[in-house]
Amino acid sequence: MVEAGTYTRTEIFSQPEAWAATLQQLNGLRAEISAVVQQNNVQAVLFTGCGSTYYLAVAAAAVCQQLTGIPSRGLPASEIWLYPDSAYNPSQSTLLVAVSRSGETTETLRAVEAFKARGQGQVMTLSCYGEMPLATAGDLNLVLDAGQEQSVAQTRAFSVLYLGTVFLAALWAGKTDLLEAMNQLPDAGTRLLATYAERAKALGSDLTLDRFYLLGSGLRYGLAAEVSLKLKEMSLSHSEPFHFLEYRHGPMSMVTPKTLIYGMVSEANRDAEALVLREMGARGAQILSLGEAGTDVVFQSGVPEAVRNVLYLPVAQLIAFERSLAKGLNPDRPNNLETVVRLDGNGHATQPA
Repeated sequence: MVEAGTYTRTEIFSQPEAWAATLQQLNGLRAEISAVVQQNNVQAVLFTGCGSTYYLAVAAAAVCQQLTGIPSRGLPASEIWLYPDSAYNPSQSTLLVAVSRSGETTETLRAVEAFKARGQGQVMTLSCYGEMPLATAGDLNLVLDAGQEQSVAQTRAFSVLYLGTVFLAALWAGKTDLLEAMNQLPDAGTRLLATYAERAKALGSDLTLDRFYLLGSGLRYGLAAEVSLKLKEMSLSHSEPFHFLEYRHGPMSMVTPKTLIYGMVSEANRDAEALVLREMGARGAQILSLGEAGTDVVFQSGVPEAVRNVLYLPVAQLIAFERSLAKGLNPDRPNNLETVVRLDGNGHATQPA
């Protein structure tokens, strides 16, 4: 019998190697990826997924819009499938980027089918399993198999797929300097895990903590939402994501000495974000700040801010993992969850055989 957490632990700690393999794969596909935007007069980009990959879509859209200047949006696949008129503008040539770890999530597949039926534009897919339906559903299909996992809650898959979308944005923007800098991320990730694994374990094992708030703005809000989901899935903990300055507008009423605030501090707006953390610390919250320098968790990556945000993920993933174990749970198999959500013809979620 496999010990609880064996798969998740391996998947978290193997992320740097998976990033290196993924970047090597994507660098070999530069021409095909570039052509999607260059040859199709793309006026808008719509990223989509479900669960973790919906939050990935939010984060990816922010990066894409910042780097390329193309209006970009991240939406759940169910919105594109069921509410297309509010999801995208029919007068614009839109690129749909559909992301799914499994490549068989029903809502994502139906979103792609509905989008294609309306003749809205090209479809690109990112997934981890080449034999699954999504891997042949687009005009260009990227199968990033280094993200394959055995656990239910995404860790390695999320970071690999997210890194893939950041690569797309930098390539479409013609930012070759950013593409080259991304090759430093695997080494930075290895150092990060080695340096801060014990601190993550101490925080995750502290069962006096009873609520977690994940703060991230701009390119990092979708990532804050994802690590909040990891705490819910793995450890059944109260967790919520917020934009940094929004936390003052009501949510700070929840701060107690049993609160941990995980702050994804940016370089561009460091002063404003650090001030929020100091104020919450003065109100009694425990604070864990992360950033390139001058924070509790220091990346020291040398990678430009726009393409290094994947480094905010591993420490939070480890906190969720360690908290799950401390509570006697199995992070590999979270409560009530399955790896894939499949719907029958009537829209009911089906149970695995």
